[in-house]
Amino acid sequence: MRIKVIAVTVLAISVLSGCSATTGSTDNSEHYVAGDGSTVILAPAERDPAISLAGKTLDGSLWKLADHKGHVVVVNVWASWCAPCRGEAAALEKVHSQTAAKGVEFVGVVSGSKDSVDNARAFVDRFDISYPSMFDSDNSLILAFGRKLPPSAIPTTLVLDAQGRVAARALGPVDASRLLGLVEPVVRESHG
Repeated sequence: MRIKVIAVTVLAISVLSGCSATTGSTDNSEHYVAGDGSTVILAPAERDPAISLAGKTLDGSLWKLADHKGHVVVVNVWASWCAPCRGEAAALEKVHSQTAAKGVEFVGVVSGSKDSVDNARAFVDRFDISYPSMFDSDNSLILAFGRKLPPSAIPTTLVLDAQGRVAARALGPVDASRLLGLVEPVVRESHG
């Protein structure tokens, strides 16, 4: 009996540590990797060239970053099963509404390796998300960000400058204040 209790305790600790707040790369594994809460902001001279990002949205239309050149674009990588994603959904929608008049656009990328389009659509409906989201079944959209500031956790929020370059990244959930702190400097530089 005592060995069984120890085995169950060890198993529970192992499962919980798989969901702990650690960093790592997206590698198509079945392990959940949470963000560490870090934020990186790059000066314009430090940014890699513009990324190429395009995919099918949950409603079946095509979304292409090239169509949004000249706009600051916020990309949120999320999954319907991710509790921190549910927790940040209202903040993302709030900042989306607050910054739309400044030309800031939002798009979601659903990490589809453990998700489904139906679950992602239900998430969007439940949290009243008004901006489009693309379903990334094979992580090819995530790979488009390259190695410098990849979305290496779920959720991850990236801010692309008006040229389509990654200007900032937040690993883990964001609140409205943190997100505005990433978006506003990039908006100012594009209007400067």
